[in-house]
Amino acid sequence: MTFRAPMRDLAFALSAAGHDALLETAFPDLDAATLQAVLEAAAAFAEDVLAPLNQSGDRVGARFDDGRVVLPPGFADAYRRFAAGGWTGLSADLEFGGQGLPKALEVAVMEMVHAANMSFGLCPTLSLGAIEALSRHGTKRQQRLVLPKLVSGDWTGTMNLTEPQAGTDLAALTTKAEPDGEGGYRLTGQKIFISWGDHDAADNICHLVLARLPDAPPGVKGLSLFLATKYLVNDDGSLGPTNALRPGGIEHKLGIHASPTCVMLFEGAKAELVGEPNQGVAHMFVMMNAARLQVGTQGVGVAERAFQRALAYAQERRQGRAVWSAEPSAVIYDHPDVRRTLLLTKARIEAARGICLTTAICADRARLAGSAAERAAARAREELLTPIAKAWSTDAGVLAASAGLQVHGGMGYIEETGAAQHYRDARIAPIYEGTNGVQALDLVGRKLPMANGGVMAELCDEMLLCAEQLIEIPELRSVAARLASAVAALDQASEWMLQNAGAPAQAAATPYLQLAGDVIGGWVLARQALAAAGSTEAWLRSKVALARLYASQILTQAPGQVISLTEGWAELAETPADALAA
Repeated sequence: MTFRAPMRDLAFALSAAGHDALLETAFPDLDAATLQAVLEAAAAFAEDVLAPLNQSGDRVGARFDDGRVVLPPGFADAYRRFAAGGWTGLSADLEFGGQGLPKALEVAVMEMVHAANMSFGLCPTLSLGAIEALSRHGTKRQQRLVLPKLVSGDWTGTMNLTEPQAGTDLAALTTKAEPDGEGGYRLTGQKIFISWGDHDAADNICHLVLARLPDAPPGVKGLSLFLATKYLVNDDGSLGPTNALRPGGIEHKLGIHASPTCVMLFEGAKAELVGEPNQGVAHMFVMMNAARLQVGTQGVGVAERAFQRALAYAQERRQGRAVWSAEPSAVIYDHPDVRRTLLLTKARIEAARGICLTTAICADRARLAGSAAERAAARAREELLTPIAKAWSTDAGVLAASAGLQVHGGMGYIEETGAAQHYRDARIAPIYEGTNGVQALDLVGRKLPMANGGVMAELCDEMLLCAEQLIEIPELRSVAARLASAVAALDQASEWMLQNAGAPAQAAATPYLQLAGDVIGGWVLARQALAAAGSTEAWLRSKVALARLYASQILTQAPGQVISLTEGWAELAETPADALAA
């Protein structure tokens, strides 16, 4: 089936999330026509260039050939066209050659890219994070010579964190950085799971690497951030010889076959310090948080692609009689269970899309709001929402891909239909850039305690105000009641988490994040329903229907989720592993 970029849904979701108000205050020169033109151009590129490469890239995959990575046919050319279109620099600062447009618009564009071709989208995702890290912490030389090339897309970026012995435990990293006596450093060590660590699509690759200086303290406090490029960069910006780093091979993965996941070997590679010594984790988290929002957007994108394929199949496949059809052989969309599956999937997609766009709008306001207090409040909400956007949205992607495969039935299990690829691709997103369990621990350990729970409490108050607005619209009163009840459950759960820090809160972290995402997702759909209420247009009526369905099927579960997260943790402590062995 042909992929169609969800432009109408994206534009509506942006508006409902507060993008219009953002433009009025922070981007007064960005008119509706320009915004529409950007979305249309991105949609055309996603549909015409990237989507046709998705299945062929999956079948062929990236390959490791004589010490270098070769992308599947068409990918290198597609990347060069992506760079030439200026897409990497959409929200980057004008100072470095960017277009200075909203981060929320960038997220909307990248959702279409990920939906069309998730393997491809990983490459610019990492470059976008590197741009943010170097914009904030790079030296003047790095910002003069390297940053503009990343913004233009001529060069690409990577993130080098973990090592074979470390996993997510950054304290266990051992890659060394030795001063070279010339003001630079030499990196020695091995990094694993490096997406797009090597490829043949760009002129140079910029590796941001965590490593230890000789006199560094132990643990994460002893990590510094370094920039090492595939080809050395001369002072005039020209490329020098190959650096002493190389891919040692690529991984053979369940999905995202066209995205090369490299083992990177640093063998005395020349590098430059980024930011302050021993502050590498804090500096890298600028890139990491940017990537986490983008990965959440990946979840939305692959969910949208899987949903479109399943919906098209359900509208064509005929099987048996259906209660909503008089035909002897009805399309399966007219079977209630299939329709329920598809509508709930669509509701989750809209909710996840809204969460990611809301997070991006907060990031824009954190940079551009008129007062320091407004910027601080926006930054705090962005920080609160980021782990939810990453984890809840990627879980939604897996659920959507699984549901899409189920709608196809046995045909979904056959690779030729394409449904299985979406499931295989989607499954990595809850794992990388910090597993969703790590996101949950971050939420309850760092983000929920901000202002003694005040950031979450303020969001809950805002969601309750939305519920009060819904009461005024008869067809949305049931949504109002269920949203208010769900917000009360989230508020109760938040209080319990704050009062039970440590093992209880950690054991309940994932259920808490799920609850928070469910409730915030309901709020997202409620805002969309408010914007659509009163319309007779079928597409806008569907927004009201999705909010009502989500409220009845998902928000109603919130009180029970509070019970599961407040009472279920004790059994975990009482059940040792040997009690489970066969």
